[in-house]
Amino acid sequence: MSVIAFLRRKLGEKNCNEDGFTLTELMVVLVILGLLTTVVVINVLPAADQANATKVRADISTLESALEQYRLDNMTYPRSEQGLQALVAPPTDLAQPQRYRSGGYIRRLPNDPWGNPYQYTMPGTQSGGSFDIYTFGADGQLGGEAENADIGNWE
Repeated sequence: MSVIAFLRRKLGEKNCNEDGFTLTELMVVLVILGLLTTVVVINVLPAADQANATKVRADISTLESALEQYRLDNMTYPRSEQGLQALVAPPTDLAQPQRYRSGGYIRRLPNDPWGNPYQYTMPGTQSGGSFDIYTFGADGQLGGEAENADIGNWE
């Protein structure tokens, strides 16, 4: 029984056989749902961008650790041509293959949140360190702002 039908019966209207909702009641519910949806979208969408940036930083940290382990075993970082793949399988031109850790330094290479592989250069140009690990962001191109900004180990 709807609220309006209940009130009509209490106020004395005897022949009211209203089952269901009035157009006004449906419109009020739709407006409330619209407002709730707006609040959720406004609060959730920026959180998704922040989550992507957090995932990139966590992945880069993991890759940096694996590169340090590689360097300790092999006395040098992988060259740019060898890339991050050198953390998963030994490069064919490794100077001392017996020093390479059995099973590699990382189980598999992660992709960035947008499905692209991470970039690696050695020596590093952006970070001022021995190497750079970075992603081009959502657009997959160098440069950009907001979600399209490049994120790397120099931040």
